[in-house]
Amino acid sequence: MAVITISRQFGAGGRTLGSMIARELGYTFADSEVIERIAEAANVTPTYVEGVEKEAGTNLTRIINKMVNKSLVDRILGGERGYMDEQIYLDYLVVIISQMAEEGDVVLLGRGSQYILHDHPEATHILLMDELENRIQFMMKHYELNHKKAAQVVAAEDKRRSTLYHRLGKSDFDDPNLYHLVPNMGRFSLDQALKAVTDYIQS
Repeated sequence: MAVITISRQFGAGGRTLGSMIARELGYTFADSEVIERIAEAANVTPTYVEGVEKEAGTNLTRIINKMVNKSLVDRILGGERGYMDEQIYLDYLVVIISQMAEEGDVVLLGRGSQYILHDHPEATHILLMDELENRIQFMMKHYELNHKKAAQVVAAEDKRRSTLYHRLGKSDFDDPNLYHLVPNMGRFSLDQALKAVTDYIQS
């Protein structure tokens, strides 16, 4: 029951390649499904989880957690709702990713899955890297953004990625020694990267 984790510098094509790999191998592509499972487990909405995830580790989240206590949040959301803050999100993240790995035949996109599943015997860890300008161009091409907006999105997501990993106590997330394959997407097309990954998995 194989597991593939896809880590990437934002704009290197991780989501696109991850879905291609899953489709080629007949695996589940776990991106939004992670959010949905966390939301179900925590009894909150997926939108709420996405909001916590986007702010994970930022000053805003810490300020909110200090200003707003659980009882107030419960009153706002209603008794049927759960509660989630940054730490609860991280705790659920570890549990859900571990569960999905045990189910097997899954491609997991980001969210520290290469650390959570570091010792998993069936896990293959992949890191996609590329030059900054290439990543900006990728966002422009695939998401119809102008150069300025694409550059802003890449910078913001790079910062968020770094912050999340630091909240997990990690700073070596771009160290190639953590991964089985590290395609430089400035030298690989998506189809070439797909073949390299699937050949490796199938071998």
